Amino acid sequence: MAEAYDLIILGSGPGGYVSAIRAAQLGLKVAIVERENLGGICLNWGCIPTKALLRSAEVFHQMKHAKDYGLAADNITADLAAVVARSRGVAKQLNQGVTHLMKKNKITVHMGQGKLTAPGKLEVTNDKGVEALVAKHIIIATGARARDLPFAKADGDRIWTYRHAMTPKEMPSKLLVIGSGAIGIEFASFYNDMGSEVTVVEMMDCVVPVEDADVSTFLEKSLKKQGMTILTGAGVESITTSDSGVKAKIKGKDGKVTEGDFSHVIVAVGIVPNTEDIGLEALSIKAERGIIAIDPYGRTNVKGVWAIGDCTPGPWLAHKASHEGVTTAEAIAQELGNTSVHPHAMDRRNIPGCTYCHPQIASVGLTEAKAKEAGYELKVGNFPFIGNGKAIALGEAEGFIKTVFDAKTGELLGAHMIGAEVTELIQGYVVGKTLETTEAELMQTVFAHPTLSEMMHESVLAAYGRAIHI
Repeated sequence: MAEAYDLIILGSGPGGYVSAIRAAQLGLKVAIVERENLGGICLNWGCIPTKALLRSAEVFHQMKHAKDYGLAADNITADLAAVVARSRGVAKQLNQGVTHLMKKNKITVHMGQGKLTAPGKLEVTNDKGVEALVAKHIIIATGARARDLPFAKADGDRIWTYRHAMTPKEMPSKLLVIGSGAIGIEFASFYNDMGSEVTVVEMMDCVVPVEDADVSTFLEKSLKKQGMTILTGAGVESITTSDSGVKAKIKGKDGKVTEGDFSHVIVAVGIVPNTEDIGLEALSIKAERGIIAIDPYGRTNVKGVWAIGDCTPGPWLAHKASHEGVTTAEAIAQELGNTSVHPHAMDRRNIPGCTYCHPQIASVGLTEAKAKEAGYELKVGNFPFIGNGKAIALGEAEGFIKTVFDAKTGELLGAHMIGAEVTELIQGYVVGKTLETTEAELMQTVFAHPTLSEMMHESVLAAYGRAIHI
C-alpha cells in the first residue's frame, strides 16, 4: 500500500525544504522527494558555494592591496584547489544542516526521481525500484538548470556552466564569459580577482541589464578599470574547441565579426526549468516553455497540485522561492482546516536582487526608467560612497546609493546600490517598502554613525534637496 501524507514536495531546494519545514510546523505530515542533494542547487551548487569562492577572491584582492592599509604582504599566491575545497566544504556543512532540519521536523525524505502520475499520486524511482506515494497535496519545487547555447554545449573541459566553474580542473588563463547577468558577472569577478584575463560578452546594450541604468554604467566602468574587457551589444556567433583552447567568433555592436582565442568559456545565458518528465502532461498542468502557471499562492490549474520557485514565473531567486514556500505551505494548511493561518500573497515589487561581484550590486523595486514608463512623477536621490566616513575608513569609497520616490505621495518606488556590502544594506529599503514607508519616515529614522547605512539616509534626503554631506 502506498505511503500517505498530507503534503509531498518534489524538490528540496530553498523553496522545497523551507515549505516542508513550515508545513511540518503547522502539524502536517510531510515528505520530500529529492533526486540528488538536500538543499538543491542553491545550497550545493549555487548561492552558497559561489559566495564562498567570491569571499576567497575578496580576501586575495585585499591581500594584494595590503599596502593601501599600511600593511605588508609579500609573495601573495592563490591555491585554486584549496579555494575550491573550502567552497565545497561550506556546501557540505549546509547540506548536513538541511538533513538535520528534516529529522528535527519529522519530515520523511525519499531519495530518487519523482513523477506525478495522478492528482495526489507520485512515484519515486531509485536504485531500489519504484515506490508509490500518495498525498492530499503536492508541491512541485524542481527548480531550474543552466541554459545551453546550441553552438556551445557545455563539456566541462573547455566550455563550462556555473557548475563546472565552481570546481575547475585548472585556472583559466583567458576566460570568455557569455552573459552578464548575476551568474556571469559573479564568475567574471571571481576569476578576474584570481588572475584570469576576462572578457564578458553581453547581447544587451549594458551589463547587468535588469539593473538601473546608472548602476549598469558604473559597474561597466569599474570592471574595465579592474582589467576586464566588456563587450556590450555583442554576441558570440560560434565557438570551436580544441585540446589547447577555444576560438570564438564575436559580432560587435558595429556588426563586425572578430575571432578571439580563449582558454575556457563560461555560458551564463539564463535558465531552463526542470519540469520535463515529472508528469505535467499526464495531469494537464498548464505550463509555458516549461514554466508552470500559478496563482499568487502557488496553486496550479489542477486541484491539490502547487508549484513554487524557479519552475514558476520569475524572478528566479532563492529567497523568492523560500517566501513562496512558506506562503504555499500556509495556504495548504488553511485548505486542510487550519483556521489560525492567514497566508499573504507575495508582493513581487518588494523582492530584492543581489549580485556579489566586486563591487556588489543590490536593488529593490522599480528602476528610474521603469518608474517613468509607469507614468510616475519622480524625485530621485543619489549619494556617493566617497561622501561617507565609514566607506573612506574601510578603503571602499567606490559606489553610490540611489532612491526613487513618487513625487506626489512620497512612496519609495525603488532603491539601487553599488559598492561594498550593499547586499546587506538593501534589506533596510526592503523593510521600508514592505511597511509602505514614505520619505517622511525614512528622513525621521536615526541611522547609526559611523556606518555605511548612513548613505541610505543621505540618498533619501538627496531626493528632496536635503542631503547633508554632499
